[in-house]
Amino acid sequence: MTMRLLITGGSGFIGTNLVEFYSRKGVTLLNLDWNPPLDTAQKPTWRECDIMDQPTVRRHFEEFKPTHVVHLAARADTDEPHDINAYIQNHEGTRRLLQVVKTTPTIERIIVTSTQFVCEAGYQPKHDLDFKPFTLYGETKRLTEMATREAGLTCAWTIIRPTTIWGPWSLRYRDVMFKVMRKGLYFHPSKQQVIRSYGYVGNVVWQIDRILNAPRENVNDRVFYVGDRPFDLKTWADAISRELVHHPVRFIPTWLIRTVAFGGDILKAVRIPFPITTGRFRSMTSDYITPMDATIQAFGEAPYSVEAGVKEMVRWYDNGSERIQAHTLKDVRQKAAK
Repeated sequence: MTMRLLITGGSGFIGTNLVEFYSRKGVTLLNLDWNPPLDTAQKPTWRECDIMDQPTVRRHFEEFKPTHVVHLAARADTDEPHDINAYIQNHEGTRRLLQVVKTTPTIERIIVTSTQFVCEAGYQPKHDLDFKPFTLYGETKRLTEMATREAGLTCAWTIIRPTTIWGPWSLRYRDVMFKVMRKGLYFHPSKQQVIRSYGYVGNVVWQIDRILNAPRENVNDRVFYVGDRPFDLKTWADAISRELVHHPVRFIPTWLIRTVAFGGDILKAVRIPFPITTGRFRSMTSDYITPMDATIQAFGEAPYSVEAGVKEMVRWYDNGSERIQAHTLKDVRQKAAK
């Protein structure tokens, strides 16, 4: 059967790359997202849709008759510390979506997107149901995984846990790291080795495609981390610096950047953006290693090296990325009771 691919959240960072990949392959696809595509060339495949609106979601599924679904739609930041309902589209939206999937007979496979943050840094899960989330976002993704397991799907289902993903169409890196580095203001915190699980988006798209095309028995009822093998973060930062500003990355003493990060927290509290906060500092100076071995064993080594990924991202950055408008975060709490 010819693939008919429905992507939820296809207007975001990973989704934009996924739509581009399958459009080039000539796959018939539909993007359901309440935001317009970051890439305006992708508007013909986009339909405005809130996944919390189950009747509208159902109508699109019935009309499009997908064979494969990649569920990316979610609030993906970790900024809300108190109210889990700020992320209700993650777990409740997934539950409503899966009810539609269950009653759509054409669907052969679905990939549901979780996150590495279902386990905190330093915690190595012993099995797929071993969770230790450390943010509300991570908790909603744990609930997302449980909703998937409890949905009673008859199609094949796979859960993916993206690591920290970077690459073309990432506006966070465009607006923070790249902009600061081009101005000569980027300093990496110390020369100490920090091993992190990152992933070039082209490799994640490749891994998603491998999952969608693998034998059912290899991917059904499975959880895979997606991204690259863990690496020393300063190697990645140095590769970006050499490609973007043509010199090695510069380093700053840890104590000094920690002080700057505290200042960033103060500015953030009064809604003044600043590239370094204590949260960002911890992220850049703490190991965060996720188990990629099962993914690599199942699908092989992903095709892009760090250097190749950096070249692609800098090429995107230098060719009109400043014209791309970031999406505005929408508060779903008023819709939660509907």
